[in-house]
Amino acid sequence: MRWLALVFCLIAGTAIAIEPDEVLEDPALEARARDLSQGLRCPVCQNESIDESRVPVAKDLRLLVRERLLAGDSDDEVLAYVVARYGEFVLLQPNTGGANLLLWGIGPAALILALGGFVFARRSRATEEPLSDAEEARLKALLEDD
Repeated sequence: MRWLALVFCLIAGTAIAIEPDEVLEDPALEARARDLSQGLRCPVCQNESIDESRVPVAKDLRLLVRERLLAGDSDDEVLAYVVARYGEFVLLQPNTGGANLLLWGIGPAALILALGGFVFARRSRATEEPLSDAEEARLKALLEDD
């Protein structure tokens, strides 16, 4: 069923999916609702905003945003409410602080550590002493036994 919804998202393209029964009478509130819904990710399509998605869950989210605006919530309160229900995944542009900052920093830090470890391993290998004559003879005897 989920794959069917994904196919539907691809077929729908980037057309605006807002239906006439969703539009608020107050143009200012409708503009706020459109602005908010363009920043919220469709949980099914994942790379589209709920403003562009035609799947039922996106419509439910658009209606929820408009419902919260009619209840008198500010834009931040609406976003906080949606994030509390669906998690930060629903934001197309996640917050850049806290745990998200840590997640963004782990990749470059791991790359730097890996490169440092590679350089250290190369340098330590270059400073190794060659085998003594006795060690070479022992190694040769071991290899010939096989």
